[in-house]
Amino acid sequence: MDNYVNMLKLSVGSESVESLIDWQHHRSQQVADGRYYHVTRMWPKRVDEILAGGSMYWVIGGLIQARQRISGFHEIIGDDGIRRCGIVMEREVVRTDIAPKRPFQGWRYLPAADAPADLRAAPAGQAPLPPDMAAALADIGVR
Repeated sequence: MDNYVNMLKLSVGSESVESLIDWQHHRSQQVADGRYYHVTRMWPKRVDEILAGGSMYWVIGGLIQARQRISGFHEIIGDDGIRRCGIVMEREVVRTDIAPKRPFQGWRYLPAADAPADLRAAPAGQAPLPPDMAAALADIGVR
């Protein structure tokens, strides 16, 4: 049994995994020591479990499509004086098997047992399936 927990977050504004990567690597100002961090109002209560191997799973277009290993948390005090949580992630974005996910607000815990597996590489000479097609196949039990 895995002794860690993941986090799940909507990637608002991202149209694809590529646009998420572009935002984090080239346009976001939320970077410290070469790592992107996501700012959230609520501080997780399960920090130790997350840091034991957890990742941020990104929902893009209603589908879990990628993850990033969470490497730390740091306190951010905004101009308004409110304490917020900076979720620090490794630079690498790992594509995952596609899994449908309904919209939600904020972030959620995602048990390791419920997290989609990392995407297997497509056979040589084949392009990966488009996310919507992969989701439709997953819905009927084909991977």
